[in-house]
Amino acid sequence: MENLRHPAEPFRIKSVEPIALLPRPERERVIREAKYNVFKIRAEDIYIDLLTDSGTGAMSIQQWAALMLGDESYAGARSFIRFEKVVKEITGKKHVIPVHQGRVAENIFFSSLLKKGDYVPNNTHFDTTRANASHKNGIPVDFPCPEAASDDEIPFKGNMDTHQLEHFIKEKGAEKIPVVFMTVTNNSSGGQPVSMANIKETSQICRKHGILFFFDCARYAENCYFIKKYEPGYENKSIKEIAQEMFSYADGALMSAKKDGLANMGGFIAVNDDELTRKMTELLIVIEGFFTYGGMSGRDIDAMATGLTEALNEDYLAYRVGQIEYFGKMIEQAGAPIIKPTGGHAIFIDAGRFLPHIPYHQFPAQSLTIELYREGGIRAVEIGSMMFGGIDPVTGEQLKASRELVRLAVPRRVFTASHLDYVADVIGRIAGRKEALKGYRLTRQATYLRHFTAELEEVADSGIKVK
Repeated sequence: MENLRHPAEPFRIKSVEPIALLPRPERERVIREAKYNVFKIRAEDIYIDLLTDSGTGAMSIQQWAALMLGDESYAGARSFIRFEKVVKEITGKKHVIPVHQGRVAENIFFSSLLKKGDYVPNNTHFDTTRANASHKNGIPVDFPCPEAASDDEIPFKGNMDTHQLEHFIKEKGAEKIPVVFMTVTNNSSGGQPVSMANIKETSQICRKHGILFFFDCARYAENCYFIKKYEPGYENKSIKEIAQEMFSYADGALMSAKKDGLANMGGFIAVNDDELTRKMTELLIVIEGFFTYGGMSGRDIDAMATGLTEALNEDYLAYRVGQIEYFGKMIEQAGAPIIKPTGGHAIFIDAGRFLPHIPYHQFPAQSLTIELYREGGIRAVEIGSMMFGGIDPVTGEQLKASRELVRLAVPRRVFTASHLDYVADVIGRIAGRKEALKGYRLTRQATYLRHFTAELEEVADSGIKVK
């Protein structure tokens, strides 16, 4: 095996939380009682939790100290003033609306902008963005770049296919497209970054046609690090300078600060448009609270403001990206194919290639997700035809994911190399008997975001034989 070295953590551990691995028979019982849906497993029954990097990170001493500065005033709190200043400095936008997480930002934004039948192009929608656009009678459309489907190690595989976008605008008409979104980094395409050149080109197309251009910027700092690392002309710029340029090309942004805000809860909408801000603010007051707290406590807003600043630290980002790269190499050595190059927050196992005997409609990625828990008490998440399949509630079309992936999302500043080595060892054991894994069928599902609450049962025979 290749001799790999995990990057040294740019922090010391000051507080620890006990975790324990249940015996195999207990894990079998737990996953069976959860109807084979890992979202329904209690956290205390998980050994290594890689379900998401959203809100699961460890806060710094500065963030814990910031909690004591929290101003819980209902309106005009000092915490909001500090937070607003940080967001404006990074994004350059005129208005900042705090929300308690990203999907609230999506709900408020699409409720204030979309009309029935409007299209929402994106490089690739993530699940909550797609669901919120559909829920408001919009039609989400993805235009990932052609390189996204390649197995080659090409930088910026998260880019928008600008030729398809331009053609789509001309075909449907700009009046049917109130906004174009770009997800940075592109989570559903393997956590791949978007180049500054692609951002600029997409922005120019939108401005030419009079269409708003917005970011889903949950992992924007990691995206900026990849721009600095791989895009000529940015190697000598700071992460903050790159971020400021990136946001300058957009009309606004929605953020779940539970990722690159290093917060356990929080998010925001940053926008320049006065009328759109008025509509969103009025809706926010109805469903979340006053616009200077947005459904959050003052102390959480202060912790979020501090985290947004810390996430721009280049030493931290180099460690974060290096940790994911190390993890990816360990998983490859264990015998599982992954999306390459590795991104900034997770490893994506190509379960379609790993389990070719399980057809997409029997959810090969969910099968591997279930087996990770059975074998090692590990919780991951399916990003495939269970998450993105089903019947489109707007068009009535049968949906199928472009790839059947299992995402192993690494919480920020939480796990050491030993934890990641353990996960790779478990994957190696599964790889040795992968032909024995079976498919699953749905026994219960919701109309939107079905993977959160779905119930499944094992299929006796997948019906496809591997030669």
